[in-house]
Amino acid sequence: MSTSLSLIQTPSRLSRCLLKSASRRYTAPNYCIFGSPLASSPSPSSSSSLRFVRSLVPSSTRPFTSSTALMAKSDSAVVDADSTMDAVQKRLMFEDECILVDEHDNVVGHDSKYNCHLMEKIDKENILHRAFSVFLFNSKYELLLQQRSATKVTFPLVWTNTCCSHPLYRESELIEENYLGVRNAAQRKLFDELGIPAEELPVEEFTPLGRILYKAPSDGKWGEHELDYLLFIVRDVNVHPNPDEVADVKFMNREQIKELLKKADAGEVKLSPWFRLVVDNFLMQWWDHVEKGTLLEAADMETIHKL
Repeated sequence: MSTSLSLIQTPSRLSRCLLKSASRRYTAPNYCIFGSPLASSPSPSSSSSLRFVRSLVPSSTRPFTSSTALMAKSDSAVVDADSTMDAVQKRLMFEDECILVDEHDNVVGHDSKYNCHLMEKIDKENILHRAFSVFLFNSKYELLLQQRSATKVTFPLVWTNTCCSHPLYRESELIEENYLGVRNAAQRKLFDELGIPAEELPVEEFTPLGRILYKAPSDGKWGEHELDYLLFIVRDVNVHPNPDEVADVKFMNREQIKELLKKADAGEVKLSPWFRLVVDNFLMQWWDHVEKGTLLEAADMETIHKL
């Protein structure tokens, strides 16, 4: 599998491409083209500086209508209502379109990251979105954990696995074959959050081991309802955390993970609910396969574990 399928997008480039008013948003062209070359070699049919195209309109095939204008006004009102939200996180909450799925992981639509994480909508409409959780081990078979930044809207300052996020509703991250869409998203987000270059994380090196479906409130307003792909990878990487996303990072061995769990049970630290579910149900058994180099023997992508 060629790594030229993977995509890298930096917040600064994307923010320059955002349109500055609701009216311009819907009268300008529907796509923004990013021209930075990919880290990997292009395919034979591609140019030397590959580009990817991202839709700027939630549904690029939909013409401008009065209802679209009302939606833009509604979004603006919600942004104003969340004036205390960190500016970077606010932008991502409305810019990112998550993939909506049913409980069998069939794509049924898309919605903003904001709406997908409102507990009111989750409870009333049973909104479920696709996600991924990366577990990255170094050559010493230590697991890289991160502490989420204090400005994160959901689960700020909790400790969790290496990277947890969402494939977005875009062509490159909707690819079902060999779970390439989820792998592309993982590569993108590991760069965004931890500054790990794409060439250090070839998409074919991510091993999908399973899927879990869970629901977890963060506070009175926010929460998660995700169908989460669990991706394992063993690589030595250079880590440069993005402070907008990550407060701290640490490699831990098995014994240190067990100590972390004891601290969490004693209320001394907080763990993300999805990380705790994986630890309690799968991690230590899968860690054996990490050390033996037999991860594929542990993979079960047919079952969706409802936890």
